[in-house]
Amino acid sequence: MKRALKYFMQKVTIKMRVPSNTFKNKNYNEMKNKILILSILLILTGPLFAQNILSGYLETAAANNPALKAKFNEYNASLEKVPQVGALPDPQLSFGYFIMPVETKNGPQQIKLSFSQMFPWFGTLNAKEDVFISAAKAKYENFEDAKSNLFFEVKSTYYDLYYIKKGIDITLENISILETFKRLALIKIESGTASGVDELRVELELNDLENNLALLKDKWFVNSVKFNNILNVDNNSNIEIPEILWTDDLQYSRQAIIDSLTINNHQLKSLDFIKESFAHSENLANKQGTPNIILGVDYTAIGKSGTSPNVGRDALMLKVGITIPLYRKKYSAMVNEAIIQQQIIEDKKLDKINVLESLFEKVYSEYSDADRRITLYKKQTVLAKRTIKLLEIEYSNSGKNFEEILRMDRSVLKYSIELEKALADKQASIAFINYLMGY
Repeated sequence: MKRALKYFMQKVTIKMRVPSNTFKNKNYNEMKNKILILSILLILTGPLFAQNILSGYLETAAANNPALKAKFNEYNASLEKVPQVGALPDPQLSFGYFIMPVETKNGPQQIKLSFSQMFPWFGTLNAKEDVFISAAKAKYENFEDAKSNLFFEVKSTYYDLYYIKKGIDITLENISILETFKRLALIKIESGTASGVDELRVELELNDLENNLALLKDKWFVNSVKFNNILNVDNNSNIEIPEILWTDDLQYSRQAIIDSLTINNHQLKSLDFIKESFAHSENLANKQGTPNIILGVDYTAIGKSGTSPNVGRDALMLKVGITIPLYRKKYSAMVNEAIIQQQIIEDKKLDKINVLESLFEKVYSEYSDADRRITLYKKQTVLAKRTIKLLEIEYSNSGKNFEEILRMDRSVLKYSIELEKALADKQASIAFINYLMGY
């Protein structure tokens, strides 16, 4: 992006170097305005385009990541439990055949069919459904937390890759600069105005840079494999990295983030639904301590023998029954268990809030530090480059201070790489804070 902008401005500058009387002042001013607008657009749209690329990677991760799919399927599986517990118990149907028929005045009893259905007390089935609906909601929040964590991993790894790529680019550029210094040193040595030690010093610096470059390339390979595995795509898939990383700031105040964290964090919301599930379990335990109603019908087939006028007439009997929950200790224990579980979840939530707030303070400190480092290294880079220019002029004239040139070149390299690291660290901190907030 920088190179494209530089090339564009060079072309524009060449076109603008025309005699003042070639164009009217109006046309000249219009051209300058258009150039300014185009330049601003090139600067602004670069980071936006890069953010769109990252958004595409996030969509790919959400669609492909197997761990996230597993979390979503856990949620779907938990939903299937709701119709299971909300259904009535299976009815009972029995068949009996009298091997030795029982004689009645209407005839011998030959076959008996019995059908019965048990109905839980009013509201019991709804209470069971509520327990598992809340549990399913907790599973969904676990899925959302896994998705937020996945997005943070994609972003943080992407920022690492950006930093590594910029480190490679800056190192290659520095190697090229040192090669220029080496040629300059050889010229000064041949003219007798410099020592042969200067060439050896450049060689030492080049060897160090070549080693650092090899290390950065190894890091790029490792992190690119990690990134593609998170996306669940081929390890050799190309990864697009921007030339300039965007410089977004946190959109909320410190207190607003803490407030949002305690309300919107998916881990806390999951605990809320688990507690809600145990509250429904308490209600269910009270319901289970009530009688169940049994309705049924018996049909008896009567044989055709006997003296009664109703001989051979089959018998039909309706029956009603209830279960008697005599053993109350069991139901009391179920209620107490549900109450204790609610207190356990409440304690876990308070502990989780403390952990999350501590994490936030740590990451917020890292965010502030990265922001300060960006300002610092921008200033230091400018000053170091100005210093090295002056030293180059002095060396060209007198052949002195070559060691100082190399030392300052190392400083430029360090500040340039540290600036990119600070940019990546700042965005990674923002990504983690967004994860804590449940985004």
